[in-house]
Amino acid sequence: MGNTGVSGESGMSVTEIGFLDSLLAAATPDAQSQQDSHNVRLKKQRASALERALSLSVPTTRDEDWRFTDLSPLYRLKLKPYATDGKVDPAIFKTLCFPEAAVRLVFVDGRFDSAASCGVTGDGSVSESAISEGTVSKNAASDGVMVANLQHVLADEAWQGVRDSLEDHLTSIADYENDVFAAANTAYLQDAAVVHVAAGCGLDATPIQILNVSTGHETAASPRLLIVAERNARCTVIEDYVAVGGTAYLTNSVCEIFVAPNAEVNHIKLQREAETAFHIGNTSVRMEADSRYRNWSVATGGKISRHNLNVYQRGVGIDCEMNGLALTAGRQLADTHSYIDHALPHGNSRQVHKTISGGSAHAVFNGKIMVREGAQQTNSSQQSRNMLLSPRASVDTKPQLEIFADDVKCAHGATVGQVDAEEIFYLKSRGLSETDARNLLVYAFAAEVVSRVPVGSLVAVLESQILEQTRNKEV
Repeated sequence: MGNTGVSGESGMSVTEIGFLDSLLAAATPDAQSQQDSHNVRLKKQRASALERALSLSVPTTRDEDWRFTDLSPLYRLKLKPYATDGKVDPAIFKTLCFPEAAVRLVFVDGRFDSAASCGVTGDGSVSESAISEGTVSKNAASDGVMVANLQHVLADEAWQGVRDSLEDHLTSIADYENDVFAAANTAYLQDAAVVHVAAGCGLDATPIQILNVSTGHETAASPRLLIVAERNARCTVIEDYVAVGGTAYLTNSVCEIFVAPNAEVNHIKLQREAETAFHIGNTSVRMEADSRYRNWSVATGGKISRHNLNVYQRGVGIDCEMNGLALTAGRQLADTHSYIDHALPHGNSRQVHKTISGGSAHAVFNGKIMVREGAQQTNSSQQSRNMLLSPRASVDTKPQLEIFADDVKCAHGATVGQVDAEEIFYLKSRGLSETDARNLLVYAFAAEVVSRVPVGSLVAVLESQILEQTRNKEV
């Protein structure tokens, strides 16, 4: 398996074939979950995804979309599909939670941990204990919010009224036909976080935290998240990835979001994996008429991380905002690929993606805005801004516009620079030390993304990590 110079019929090397085989090991018929007996449609989807994954190749630097991200260190690892002995001290969960969150679902190495989860009742609705603690206001709006693990959703009669809606969106928004990692995740599909907000309901901006914990036992976990906000609904969801172990492992995540007409979803993806980890994430969003989607994607961990963020306009008058921040140091690599598909008129989108890289770290951004024929009155902007803290740090950035309509307002741009020596000198002349001046300038650069995160305790965590980046990391 170590002979990377030998290729099979697929064009993949022996190492790549071996990696794909191990990644798909848990998707064989012997690994069917109990939910298959409740849902024949899901069983067929898993089988279809497995068949598709077997026909695809893993990406390499020969592929245009991956030419700056070399996954060969991942392909050399021998990963187990799931940890069977992954244990987490319950006290650790308290340190990983955000106090504003009324509901928390916890998954350890991709498997649901009901004991560590809190804030929901047996039927998946917001619990009275969460309300009594003051984290959720007791009103009609909160009664229509349901959060649970997928197996519970498929088996429990309390979800019967919304099950058809959820099944319509599960596996239909993320494209697994052309993405081997998304196909593998779908073939694995067993446990998954499901958030359903009924029409006209919401939690008054109180966030729901989906906490994914990796134990670092050389696992290949496949977390899944489905968010469905029905007409006029609203919710805020924190999709959080953390580690309590230090060995190499893979997190292969998929998040699907459906935003119905006039609904609003605030979505925060926080990737704070171990520095030995590999993180491949796919977020796909379908937006209906007059809907609103706000995204904050923050990456601070991982040896190699990749986030594919795709937004599809399927109704007129949508409003989309995407905010990204990647903090890398040492030899980390953080790659973000985004795609906004304006297919109908009167769509608005704004994207700001920032990177801060020190040491010999590498950041990648590739963003594409598609304005299709007939998508008149589209207003879209995209900015990639990058700060290098070291002469050895690097960034590859490629914002793109593809426009087939003539009555639009679109703009894009990219900047790359270092901390300005004159600005440091100015702040030192006002009494700041060089370290404090540097920290202040770096934080000010990131503040456009960080300060707008709608969760106060998360803002504090990010502020601390930015200061750590400039104070103790190799620059």
